[in-house]
Order: sequence, then C-alpha cells, then structure tokens
Amino acid sequence: MAARGTDPPVGIVLTVDQRGSRTTPDAVADLLDTLDPRPTRLAFRRTAGDEVQGLVHEAEHLPSLVEAVLRDGRWRVGIGIGAVELPLPGDVREARGPAFVHAREGVDAARQAPGRVRVVSGPTPEEIASARVLEAAIWLWAALLDRRTDRGWEVADLLDAGHTHEQAARRLGISQSAVTQRARAAGVVEGERARELVAHLAGTALARAREDVR
Repeated sequence: MAARGTDPPVGIVLTVDQRGSRTTPDAVADLLDTLDPRPTRLAFRRTAGDEVQGLVHEAEHLPSLVEAVLRDGRWRVGIGIGAVELPLPGDVREARGPAFVHAREGVDAARQAPGRVRVVSGPTPEEIASARVLEAAIWLWAALLDRRTDRGWEVADLLDAGHTHEQAARRLGISQSAVTQRARAAGVVEGERARELVAHLAGTALARAREDVR
C-alpha cells in the first residue's frame, strides 16, 4: 500500500456488481475473499447490496483483479480511469473523484457489453481512445477465458505458479504431452500475453488521465 503523501492524483476504480442477484445467492463474500490477497490502494469493500468497489494506482495490478472477476463469471464490471480526490480516505466507500463516477457509468453500461465489462475515462479524445483500446483488449481476453474449462484452469494455475510441464504432469497424474495439449486448448500463452497487454494499455490510460489533470 502506497503512503498517502505519495498518492498520485489519478487511479483506476473497479465497481463490480453481481448479475442475477435477485434469483441467485449473494456471492459478495466469496468475491471479497478472492480479491483480498491482490494488491490495491484501497481494498475492495461492499458498497451497496451485491456490489463491491476498489481502487488501484498501479496499472500492473489491474490484470489480476480483472482475471479473478472474469473467472468467477457472476459479475459485471465498470472500470473507471481518472482523477481521485486527495488525500485518500482509509476506506474506498469514502473516496471521491471522477474515476469513481466513471466506474459507476461503466458498470451500468456493462449489462449488454462483451464480457460484461466497460471501461470509462475522461472526455478528451486521447482518454476516450485509450479507454476504448483497453476495453477491447479485455473483451478479447474475456472471450478466451470464457472458453477455458476446469481442466484448462488446472493446468493454467500450475503453470502460472511456476511449475514446469513435467511438474504439472506429475501433479495432475497425466503425461507431459497431455499438459501441453490442455495448455494449448486453454490458451495459456495467449492469456499470459493478454495480462501484459492489459497492464500496458492501463498504464497508457492512466498517463492520459494524468495529462488531463495537470
């Protein structure tokens, strides 16, 4: 967690709302448990009903959060990029700024969006363009993850944890060639590149927002 005195004036806000909450059990507690170990500037908290919100300042922290939400599959997501009011409070529910407004707009618009994700930023052409390409990358990534089976996730998780194909094969009780086949079907390499791309594009979007704040 960054020191308050060094907080930048811009950030990325994620507002995450449960889909079909009127007919399905409340899943907020499970999601908070999943997101809690991941780096944030202001930790995710339940804001209202079946909705949670969190703030990150580092672009490289966004992919892990987005992937966790997409993997769960029960949520729609608004990602807001823009200014945040300083000094930051200790609780995200007390935080304010355009980035929070953008995230609200995003989650409301995500109902019919691919991957149930929308990215909203400030009004300048540069900010709009950077948000649009970030959103497109997340949509493509979401489509990849949506096709990944439980067996694919087993392999992906082991490889992400640093295991070799040989080690993963021993853990799963299958051959190395089977691990390779599952990894290919799961799009493991493509998923790794997607994380890198999302982090890079989020960094660009933050830079554009920072220029608008100056």
